[in-house]
Amino acid sequence: MLLKTIIVVLFIAVLISLFSGLNFLVKDLGNSKRRLLVALGTRITLAALLLGTIGYGIYTGQIGSSAPWDRKLHPEAVSVTPQLAPPAKVPSASTKPE
Repeated sequence: MLLKTIIVVLFIAVLISLFSGLNFLVKDLGNSKRRLLVALGTRITLAALLLGTIGYGIYTGQIGSSAPWDRKLHPEAVSVTPQLAPPAKVPSASTKPE
């Protein structure tokens, strides 16, 4: 549960950094290029931490997929190939019906 909370907090921090960079780009009259680059660097760092945290969660098994196309979690959805019936016996030429 702690790992999922960290992921949500990092995602919200990435969004905040994204909108602060937008604010610096649109409304800032000062040294907007420097502040915009700092916001970009912060966003890249936060996104790398987010991806690393998700990768760690998947690697350790704390986070898993519940997608319907994931066959490991839903084995009843996997199609089973039908088994072939044994071949029928063909009467040989030595036995003649009477």
